[in-house]
Amino acid sequence: MSTNHAHPTPYPVVNALLEALLTGGQAVLGEGLVGLYVHGSLASGDFAPRRSDVDFVAATREALPAEMLPQLAAMHAHLRNSGGKWAAKLEGSYIPLAALRRYDPADCRHPALRIDGSFDVDEHGPDWVIQRHILREYGIALVGPPPHTLIDPVEPEALQQAAWGILDTWWRAKLDDPTLLRRSEYQAYAILTMCRALYTLRHGRVVSKKAAARWAQAHLENRWRALIELALAWPEGDPWDFLDETLAFIAYTLQTGRMENHLRYL
Repeated sequence: MSTNHAHPTPYPVVNALLEALLTGGQAVLGEGLVGLYVHGSLASGDFAPRRSDVDFVAATREALPAEMLPQLAAMHAHLRNSGGKWAAKLEGSYIPLAALRRYDPADCRHPALRIDGSFDVDEHGPDWVIQRHILREYGIALVGPPPHTLIDPVEPEALQQAAWGILDTWWRAKLDDPTLLRRSEYQAYAILTMCRALYTLRHGRVVSKKAAARWAQAHLENRWRALIELALAWPEGDPWDFLDETLAFIAYTLQTGRMENHLRYL
């Protein structure tokens, strides 16, 4: 199995981490590793060096046996303990080929490295319809076949349904419990995510958060334009507290999204 990209990203430190991840994954999984892919912001064009994570998907030949999971957990702990900012920003899942082909809520529990460094079996929600689309269309293969050969095309309606499902479950709950939103970085993330959700609901396509934000500034009510600009320009670490405005934009997105979702079925 040969590496497809010697320099998969424009960031040498990230590339070194991905090379170490590939070496560690091959050592544990052997021939069971079919492919290793970068997705998320690095693939979609949203990557911001000061605040983004490094997202990966490992495609495995079969579902991994339980006895192999401690070995993967140890490998990831070793990577995280090796030091460096990006080692603590790595997040990903190990998905067998049969389940990777399309999202199935009846087969959505897969081993995962969480952003806090823990490793366990997690349940994938409807956002993984969108994640599969990004992986299929834009994913970077560190090793293995092109991702579009492993994942079925995701239809526009499926993307719209997934976008609404995320809004209606994950984000609606944040209006009642805004604990995460008290963090500056999560406020900026939420605002840009709302823009992308509305774009997907309107067009049945997924674009980068930046592109969706520029679309939103041009097409949404003028009262949101300055808030979106602040989210685009916010540098990590600077004080930034627009909690009330962020909650209002989430509520607006839910209301607008409900209307978009309803109109599709008239």
